[in-house]
Amino acid sequence: MGVNTIGAESRIIGDRNLKLLRDIERHLRHHSTKPTRFGRDAVSDPRFVFDLRNGREPRTATIERVRAFLEEAAQ
Repeated sequence: MGVNTIGAESRIIGDRNLKLLRDIERHLRHHSTKPTRFGRDAVSDPRFVFDLRNGREPRTATIERVRAFLEEAAQ
């Protein structure tokens, strides 16, 4: 991998995490949910939202769990 490829991959991961965080923040506002409750309910981790806000890069499986939780809550 060249330097440009690594930079592009990093931006993609960063964009994916930013979009996930935006969707979570929207959910928190819409449902008047505390970040700790969301983390506990979605991925059994009360620190999840705080860690994500601080740059945590969740695994693909974790992102899929969060997306499924958000979709279920939207119905």
